[in-house]
Amino acid sequence: MSSTLPAASVGRPPPDPAPSGRRLRSRVDQAPWVRPALLALLLATAVLYLWGLGAPGWANSFYAAAAQAGSQDWTAFFFGSSDAANSITVDKTPASLWVMALSARLFGVNAWSILVPQALMGVATVGLLFATVRRWYGPAAGLIAGAATALTPVAVLMFRFNNPDALLVLLMVAGAYAIVRAVESGATKWLVWAGVFVGFGFLAKMLQALLVVPVFALVYLIAGPPKLGRRILQLLLAGVALVVSAGWYVAVVELVPASARPYIGGSQHNSLLELTLGYNGLGRLNGNETGSVGGRPGGGWGETGWTRMFDAAQGGQVAWLLPAALILLAVGLAVTARAARTDRTRAGFVLWGGWLLITAGVFSFMAGIFHAYYTVALAPALGALAGMGAVTLWRQWGRAWAAPAAAASVMVTAWWSYELLGRSGDFLPWLRWVVLIGGLLAALGLLASRWLPARVAWVSAALALAMVLAGPGAYAMDTAATPHGGSIPSAGPSVTAGSGGRGGRFPGGMPPGLGTARNGGAPPGGTPPGGMGRGGMGGLLNGSTPGADMVELLRREAGSYTWVAAAIGSQNASGYQLATGDPVMPIGGFNGSDPSPTLAQFQQYVADKQIHYFIGGDRGPMGGNDGDNTASQISAWVTATFPATTVDGVTVYDLTSSSGSTP
Repeated sequence: MSSTLPAASVGRPPPDPAPSGRRLRSRVDQAPWVRPALLALLLATAVLYLWGLGAPGWANSFYAAAAQAGSQDWTAFFFGSSDAANSITVDKTPASLWVMALSARLFGVNAWSILVPQALMGVATVGLLFATVRRWYGPAAGLIAGAATALTPVAVLMFRFNNPDALLVLLMVAGAYAIVRAVESGATKWLVWAGVFVGFGFLAKMLQALLVVPVFALVYLIAGPPKLGRRILQLLLAGVALVVSAGWYVAVVELVPASARPYIGGSQHNSLLELTLGYNGLGRLNGNETGSVGGRPGGGWGETGWTRMFDAAQGGQVAWLLPAALILLAVGLAVTARAARTDRTRAGFVLWGGWLLITAGVFSFMAGIFHAYYTVALAPALGALAGMGAVTLWRQWGRAWAAPAAAASVMVTAWWSYELLGRSGDFLPWLRWVVLIGGLLAALGLLASRWLPARVAWVSAALALAMVLAGPGAYAMDTAATPHGGSIPSAGPSVTAGSGGRGGRFPGGMPPGLGTARNGGAPPGGTPPGGMGRGGMGGLLNGSTPGADMVELLRREAGSYTWVAAAIGSQNASGYQLATGDPVMPIGGFNGSDPSPTLAQFQQYVADKQIHYFIGGDRGPMGGNDGDNTASQISAWVTATFPATTVDGVTVYDLTSSSGSTP
């Protein structure tokens, strides 16, 4: 093969050690095709993530309402309150809300100002991943990694949505870039930056950001240039940076008196530490989440186990390249098994392979709340392994095993894409056959290229790349073209096996007590995709869609009240708040199961004329795991005390009515 495909034509590995300064610019200048290719990748990613972005309206009304609140009040901004009157926070740390709220302050509260920052973070993630992979594996590997990540269906979904995952993934990739620079230079500052990025990732989505910490530490322990003692000391300093960058916020919230801040949503005792370690911490692993939606130890959120990432709920979201990534990871580690301790090729496979295995392992076995869109955290690792593995095989092409390994990766991916596309039988039924046959031809071409002219290998490699990206690319386009709303969106067309289609259903069925979402996340006056149309109560999964009469009612004398209304559950309250622009109290937080406010507090608010209306309905507290029942008590007291009227099909109680008796 070496006689027909010289090493220079496929690119040699960069010299080791490589210069740490001006490396990106110099290599781009040396390869004239790289800059246009990178710009084309970033432009295509931007178009994919931005085109038609306003179609889903508010997307997740839960976070949109909190962003609106943060744009109106700085206390709500800092704490991540659901409403500008600061009754309760969302059940996450608020870093992603800070980005959206600042955008809303600058450009007004609308779907675009809330969603565009997510799309731009997606473009930044792709560009930063390219820069990270390229440093050790060359521009071709970086481009493949960026393209594969950009086209991962769940990445398209989350970078067009207003959940915290977009910022989380960007910060995790930034941490990986800092680790790469630290391994190159041995400089402490890069390890400290890695700790800072992960720490702010914690402020985006709490403990999930920490899943990459063991991998980052292991990579530097193995491949860092300094002696072992210094490497350990540097990692301790990085740990301090992580704790400081994440812990300052926890300390402030815990030290501020409860009377001077909003209630911490998602906790049962008004504590951010409890939220971090319980509901959003160990409870996610063991399923014991007090106040969660139908949560119970041992399950309720789908089958756990090693096959979870391949099942009907997750497979089409993220697993297209997972079999190939595992093969390429094994190849990369085998090729570098006898390399020096500081070998960067091996360090890269440990970095991205460890990221993939640890994150996928936790997702596969966590018994608590788990949604398919969490798997966006796997997309950068899968893309990186695809790019690194392909280039590593290409550089080893003269060895007898290289072509069979490449062919096996392509064949397995083509077969797996055929299977995944078959789960959506009505979606481009011809594509699965094109991918299967094209992948087989590409694999045969790679196998035969040892005895054929070099151009056969080039053509086969190009065909292989097209076939392995065709399936996720088609799902990505469908995801971008389909408006998504509510709390549990999912990418791609509906699947026929299990669940997890575009309706965002739970894997393995609905947990006990969970009602079906009734609408999407449309803006005021709009009709949500597949939703109700004119007015209606929200649910646990979707924001309410108030009609014009309801909005007009709530806006009357709005300036005279702290909250124009109160409603059970954050999603239910969010639609009314977004429609009116005025605070609506979400009783019980997201699940309706937080003890905020207490019955006595609510009665005092009513006595003080701080709440105008109570929006009733058939939705009570959803906590199925020892959650608080305060919301039910408040609802019972209101219905027994105040007269009801119906507006746009929704029951409303005027809490200022003279016929009502208050303490």
